[in-house]
Amino acid sequence: MTNTFIVRSRLIVLESKAKSLDVAQASLDKKANDVLILHVAPLTSIADYLVLCSADSDRQVRAIADHIAKTLSDQEIRPLSLEGLSTSQWVVMDFADVIVHIFRTDLRRHYALEKLWGDAKRVKVPTEPATAVTEPVPKAKKPPVRRATKSR
Repeated sequence: MTNTFIVRSRLIVLESKAKSLDVAQASLDKKANDVLILHVAPLTSIADYLVLCSADSDRQVRAIADHIAKTLSDQEIRPLSLEGLSTSQWVVMDFADVIVHIFRTDLRRHYALEKLWGDAKRVKVPTEPATAVTEPVPKAKKPPVRRATKSR
């Protein structure tokens, strides 16, 4: 029976990691800065992953939060709790196994959560936002080859 628990635990952690990567990608789509994923499962029971990111303005914080909510909602995942949207300086989104912190840049420096969770393992975040798949550009047609005709 212990083996079953270990297998289930690994599956849950893999789902959590995928969710944290989706959150990171959604934040990058809205030009978030300093996106960081911390694997905190070995350190606490509150979540498996923390996702931290920064924005240059209150409006951008709100846009990032809205985009993350929409992205996960499309996968039928809704936050258990959402705090900070009224001021949009620091928004916290609780997805049970993944907790998202979206800071205005100056507040992130002040609170320095990544230092608080310094023992947590960092997960590699994709460095580029996802790009839309575009139709392939059709190849230009070559002009017809003219053959020299024999003069009579």
